[in-house]
Amino acid sequence: MWGQLCARARARALRCRARAVRKDAGMVTSEYAMGLIAAVGFAGLLYKVVTSGQVRAALQAVVEKALDVQF
Repeated sequence: MWGQLCARARARALRCRARAVRKDAGMVTSEYAMGLIAAVGFAGLLYKVVTSGQVRAALQAVVEKALDVQF
C-alpha cells in the first residue's frame, strides 16, 4: 500500500512538472526573440559608430602605427 502511494505521488509530481514545462515553453522563445532584437539593435548602433568618420580615422591610425613598428 505504501509503495502505491509513493508511486502515485511521483506520477502526480511528474505530471505537474510536465505542465509547468509546457506553460514556460512560449516564454523561453519570447525571451530569445527579445534578446535577438536587442543584439541586432546593438550591432546596428555599433556599426554606425565604428563606420563614422572620427572612429574610422582613429582605427586607421592605430593600424598604420602597428604596421610601421620596426622589429
